[in-house]
Amino acid sequence: MVEDEWVVVDEVAGSLMGEILRGLLETQGIPVLLAQEGAGHSVYGLTVGPLGSVQILVPPEQASNARQMLDDYYAGAFQQAESPDEPVDEQDWDDLPLGDEET
Repeated sequence: MVEDEWVVVDEVAGSLMGEILRGLLETQGIPVLLAQEGAGHSVYGLTVGPLGSVQILVPPEQASNARQMLDDYYAGAFQQAESPDEPVDEQDWDDLPLGDEET
């Protein structure tokens, strides 16, 4: 089984968080497998507690890079500088160059 050769780099609560982290790692070229307790996922559909936890597995040679990427993620290294919820000043729109203007 392939999972036997891969290593667990993190364990998170719920498949949604697992999928988010899978996307983060895969965009960096790190292959990912997600493993969840069979009864928790298939039978009961649990996303909390021990049966809702998801293990993130990567190939052993990618484990160090994956752990560093996850550490950076948890430290907030990928957060935007400005909140997308903040209103944009109308003056900012006036200063943007248009594609058909000569510079």
